[in-house]
Amino acid sequence: MFVANYIPFMDNLNYIKKHKGRQDLPGEHMWGDLGQILLFLFFFVIWIIDSFVIGYSTFLSDRISWIIRIPVAIVILFFSSYLARSGLKIVFGNEREAPVIIREGVFNIVRHPIYLGAILLYLGMIILTLSILATAFWIIIVLFYYFISRYEEKILLNQFGDDYQQYMDDVPMFFPVLFRKRKK
Repeated sequence: MFVANYIPFMDNLNYIKKHKGRQDLPGEHMWGDLGQILLFLFFFVIWIIDSFVIGYSTFLSDRISWIIRIPVAIVILFFSSYLARSGLKIVFGNEREAPVIIREGVFNIVRHPIYLGAILLYLGMIILTLSILATAFWIIIVLFYYFISRYEEKILLNQFGDDYQQYMDDVPMFFPVLFRKRKK
């Protein structure tokens, strides 16, 4: 349970049982949870084997000191945890009477903070060892999160129409914009 509290997709699994059948949640991709589990397992195996067993593609770690890599990775992992946990708490923390567009907290910064948190988790792990094989697999993971995000946004567009389109216009999908002017 200790590890599950710090891995974004594991947090997501903790909420699955709690949110089954909730009418206030619009829906998600049917392969979303299973895909996250499988991709994490594949990534973790690739990262461990390449980084700590065979070291096939970790030659960059000889060129960039751990004194730089570890603090950068810690900062990224901190933001990963913050985004995922905050997003999960907002979405699943309280049951609403009906589905709504959530614009509070981290959802005011990016539309998919939970998925961004997971993406940053992988990036933080990659920075620790600079495994090129893990980086290549990370690209597949990023594409997966993009695909399920677009699918879920279609559901939300169908349900909320112009209101969700306005949210999409106001808030970026994954990359926060620090100083932006909001459209009125």
